[in-house]
Amino acid sequence: MPEKYTIGLDYGTNSVRALIVNVANGRETGTAVWNYEHGTAGVLLSRDPSLARQHPADYVKGAEVTIQKALADARKNTRGFKPEQIVGIGVDTTGSTPLLVAASGQPLAFDKQFARNPAAMAWLWKDHTGVAEAAEITELAKKIRPQYLAKCGGVYSSEWFFSKILHCLRTAPEVFNAAHSWMELSDFVPAELTGTLAPDKFIAGVCAAGHKAMWNAAWNGYPDAPFLSRLDPKLGALRHRLCPRVRAVDSAVGGLTAAWAKKTGLTAGIPVAVGAFDAHLGAVGCGVAPGALVKIIGTSTCDIAVCPNTGKLADIPGLCGIVDGSVLPGFYGLEAGQSAVGDIFNWWVHYVQPGGRKPLSHADLDKAAAKLQAGESGLLALDWNNGNRTILVDQRLTGLLVGQTLYTTAVEIYRALVEATAFGALTIINRFEEYGVKIDQVINCGGIAEKSPLTMQIYADVTGRPMKVSRSAQTCALGAAIAGAVVAGTHGNFALAQKAMTGLKSKSYQPDPQAHLVYRELYALYKTLHDAFGTREWSGNLYDVMKKLIEIRSRARR
Repeated sequence: MPEKYTIGLDYGTNSVRALIVNVANGRETGTAVWNYEHGTAGVLLSRDPSLARQHPADYVKGAEVTIQKALADARKNTRGFKPEQIVGIGVDTTGSTPLLVAASGQPLAFDKQFARNPAAMAWLWKDHTGVAEAAEITELAKKIRPQYLAKCGGVYSSEWFFSKILHCLRTAPEVFNAAHSWMELSDFVPAELTGTLAPDKFIAGVCAAGHKAMWNAAWNGYPDAPFLSRLDPKLGALRHRLCPRVRAVDSAVGGLTAAWAKKTGLTAGIPVAVGAFDAHLGAVGCGVAPGALVKIIGTSTCDIAVCPNTGKLADIPGLCGIVDGSVLPGFYGLEAGQSAVGDIFNWWVHYVQPGGRKPLSHADLDKAAAKLQAGESGLLALDWNNGNRTILVDQRLTGLLVGQTLYTTAVEIYRALVEATAFGALTIINRFEEYGVKIDQVINCGGIAEKSPLTMQIYADVTGRPMKVSRSAQTCALGAAIAGAVVAGTHGNFALAQKAMTGLKSKSYQPDPQAHLVYRELYALYKTLHDAFGTREWSGNLYDVMKKLIEIRSRARR
């Protein structure tokens, strides 16, 4: 019988990728990437550094272009390949990236009246304009609906669904009033492909709803209308227009429409899975299972773990949600992360441009920084250049560098920034284990895991744990393709699909015992700064921090 394939559509911050995967063995036979056309590197910006939007037209065109090109790539790479062998599609996207829609379900930005209005666009995950609204939601929930916060780490974030909607309502009421409802990007794309955008047909994904919009079956879905009305009556009225049908990724939203089949060359009617966030399906593509923490390391980092939903699980402060079925059916999905990782490295390389007339590249800095010993720079940084996602959940925090002298080099600062993200990663691991979620192994994926041995080695040395790397360089798209395989019926469940389609690279990064001892000292200082600048409760004295950094530096240089 002819081999079968599925497509994973992966919508990132700057581009969309289509990946064609053999469902029998996970072999990636065709791929294509298309950069969004609008804005700067696909992002619509303004003078407000907290604003980040995207044009929904890029999502539609991106699907068409990348599917066509991926099919052409598969034909070139695999003898006898035919588009008819594609049996299913899965979709992952950034999030929370909500967009306003008309009564038809089409994005409001497609209306000429709003085609150039930033408020009518998709509100990208890293849009933090709703900081005040997030704080207001948090305070109200603490008073009258504490159960809402308990399942999302105790603090509602400006990166999430209702913060952005409430900010739009207050700053662009004409746009809010013109929209019928809001939907996540991860729900929009599957609905667009299947012709189910209309409110009576639309299906939302539990991943986005549970982690970013406080949806929970225990309280009948989204936050209740009286609660939302306390924030604004119009927000309460919106509650009745949010989708009541919420499903996990083992369900299909429908079949590919004839129009999309004609555009792409695929077969009409093939199932399209319910959408999910890139990190969650990236974890699936890494083979996530109980005891494994998956780190999807890119511009930011998302950390994903799962626990069986048959046991009791504590509410964990600072997480981005504990949601039944958000990653794998039958398991609670636990999400944490860091608001900037690759973005911090990019800031140093591209914005500051160390090296003067001959700027140093990432590769240059990686190579030079690898020659330094742990603690040799005498520097310590906080990884909050874009706020803190976990465990503090505070977007008003900023970066910090301590210990620089007149002799500090660009390479030393670069290594300190990498170390800071590793300290942030360790803080997350410690929080999981503090509340009974045992982490037996760490699996990494994403561009940094693929391209930066320095980063992986530092993460191993800081955490004292081996750093494993996913076999696939495109795990988010692979996870989406796995979802497509499950809804197509080629595998009976996700466990069987993961066993057949995922794997790890043979090389892993082992912790250096001596470096780990040094990093234990540095991490203690990091935690002091973390708690001093990031919490109200901290009381202490920072007098010794600089002195201890000098002491550690002197020992390392000897």
